[in-house]
Amino acid sequence: MVPFSIVKISLHKSSLLKIKFDGVDSETLADKILRRNTFLPLKDLPKLDGNKFYYHEIIGFKAEDLHKGEIGIIKEVNDQTSQPIVKINTNENKEVMIPLVDDFLIKLERNKKKIIFNLPQGLIDL
Repeated sequence: MVPFSIVKISLHKSSLLKIKFDGVDSETLADKILRRNTFLPLKDLPKLDGNKFYYHEIIGFKAEDLHKGEIGIIKEVNDQTSQPIVKINTNENKEVMIPLVDDFLIKLERNKKKIIFNLPQGLIDL
């Protein structure tokens, strides 16, 4: 990864951002970094509260269902699907996948590293 310092950001044509990077002073240099993945240091992400969270933040959290109790530990969030999916290692060494949708998420307890779901009957038994 190569760091680039942002000099200026402006709105361009109401739906595009125009970004001026330090040291990128020509169209040729700009073309070389165009359409590349960009990364932000985790320390610079704004803090979220309530039931809002970053996917990386919940890795290692306990997952619990209101009806079934503890499910297991979240090992991964797959956000490459139409809706994000939480992959959980259960206490029985099985993998359970739960769609990460607002209707299922009841509470995020950061201090206890726990997420509480209200899942449809039979979902985690599949």
